[in-house]
Amino acid sequence: MSSSPPPTRTTPGDAEVPGPAEGPGAGDPADDGDGLVFRALADRTRRVLLDGLFAQDGQSLGQLCALVPGMSRHGVMKHLQLLEDAHLVTTLRQRRTKLHFLNAVPIAQVADRWISKYAAGVTAALTDLARHVETDRPGAGPTTPPPPEPPTPARRR
Repeated sequence: MSSSPPPTRTTPGDAEVPGPAEGPGAGDPADDGDGLVFRALADRTRRVLLDGLFAQDGQSLGQLCALVPGMSRHGVMKHLQLLEDAHLVTTLRQRRTKLHFLNAVPIAQVADRWISKYAAGVTAALTDLARHVETDRPGAGPTTPPPPEPPTPARRR
């Protein structure tokens, strides 16, 4: 039995692009790494592992397995590998123990690229709306002159 090459797909004007059978997000020319981060964050178990590393960085596989008691050690290892592929987790070997550390940089990059740009638009729209409401309301806003000061009574001697 011979092994066939992995499936490929072609796009107009480009050479063959590796297909999705080669790993998560592999071959997608539009994927700049955000896809791996979104995919990693989409799973509840991986979010639990990241929360555990946020609470205490530098945990071993055994410590992380304790966070998801219903899952096998092998299952946790697969989730950690996906988190490593997305650069959300880094590892350090200390003798026979592999310690896992949270890397929040990819999450911050996603927030900067996706969330803040939409939040900036919403904030600007709300500011414009507030300015519009204040100027259209009678008796309010910067275009309405201040009320006249009441006359001061004359002093008697």
